[in-house]
Amino acid sequence: MTEPNMPTDMQDLIRQAAEVQAQLQQAQQELLATEVTGTAGGELVKVTMTGGAEITNLEIKPEAVDPEDVESLQDLILAAYRDAHNKAGQLAQEKIGPLTGGSGLGQQGGPTGGQPAGEGEIPFGGIF
Repeated sequence: MTEPNMPTDMQDLIRQAAEVQAQLQQAQQELLATEVTGTAGGELVKVTMTGGAEITNLEIKPEAVDPEDVESLQDLILAAYRDAHNKAGQLAQEKIGPLTGGSGLGQQGGPTGGQPAGEGEIPFGGIF
């Protein structure tokens, strides 16, 4: 049995859902447009990536390169990548977490498991 106010309540609910969806899409666009930089070895290696985890720049200072110790350089690159990736995850949590009540992030993709995000997608639980 429906109540007389049901259509208005349903319209309000649909309107509110559309507003939240628009806010989420805006947050996603901001996240993809924002860059974070991770560093390692006292900034010998820097990795810059978007909030969507796309690497946009890799800087390696000459003093980080030792032909006799390639493994250390590899470790520095991985550490800088992880640092940037963690910062991108924190950025996603800051931008999208409040809109979702903190749910969904880190559940499906990104640093905690699941499928990695594809190009142009949000990592860390891709709620979009």
